[in-house]
Amino acid sequence: MRALYDVPAPAKINTFLHIVGRRADGYHLLQSVFALLDWCDTLHFELRPGPQLSREDLGTPLPADDLCLRAARSLQQATGCPHGAHITVSKALPSEAGLGGGSSDCATTLLALNRLWGLGLSRTQLAAIGLQLGADVPFFLFGRNAWVEGVGEALTAVDLPPTPLLIAKPVAGVSTAALFSDPRLCRNTGLAILAGFLEAGFSFGHNDLQPVAQMLCPQIEEAIAWLASQGLQARMTGSGSAVFAPLTTPLGAHAGPDGLLLHVCSTLTEHPLRGWAKG
Repeated sequence: MRALYDVPAPAKINTFLHIVGRRADGYHLLQSVFALLDWCDTLHFELRPGPQLSREDLGTPLPADDLCLRAARSLQQATGCPHGAHITVSKALPSEAGLGGGSSDCATTLLALNRLWGLGLSRTQLAAIGLQLGADVPFFLFGRNAWVEGVGEALTAVDLPPTPLLIAKPVAGVSTAALFSDPRLCRNTGLAILAGFLEAGFSFGHNDLQPVAQMLCPQIEEAIAWLASQGLQARMTGSGSAVFAPLTTPLGAHAGPDGLLLHVCSTLTEHPLRGWAKG
């Protein structure tokens, strides 16, 4: 029986997130830089001779029909593949964090099953399937840190040096749907250019979702204030509730407030599975 074990699904942060408009169908147009992290979920894939798909959770239980199973089913339907798989998921990334954990698991599933089933699809073909499952999935299939536009599908590779970060995740989460439907959300930030980000780095821009998220989840503001007390400039990633701060010096032996998960990690220069599919 063929299998792929210990397959990583890395997190990401939005170094900034500007909402620059809204399409007629209601989808928001954004600009952002997505940066991959060395903080990962771990997945295992075992080939099944028939078309059956199954999933086992090690630790945090996932929804019955999660993005991994939906990705596998979509790949079967798109290719007519007769094979099945048993997927085991070991979650390390917190949910409702803005770290892209579910989308990353989905992308890793597409990459791994493309290899396990011998399908030979390109990253572009996989991204077309992934976009139907989630706006962030094409980024994780892209394989590089990226300047992101549109609804998340327009990607331009960006070279970022490895940067140590402190991630702080409050226990409480934020509903992405509630954020994007909130009438207080700013939807008309002016267009930025990539050169501006390349000049300013992680200090560039802001997160348009953060003010509303802080109103819906006060623990976000408390996390940012605690990081400021440690001399760190923090910003929310994505739709939150996790916030991040670049580390210019090694982190001292500080414990965060009760209810705040702290994790030290680093940005990656590329996705660990970048070579698993051709362009």
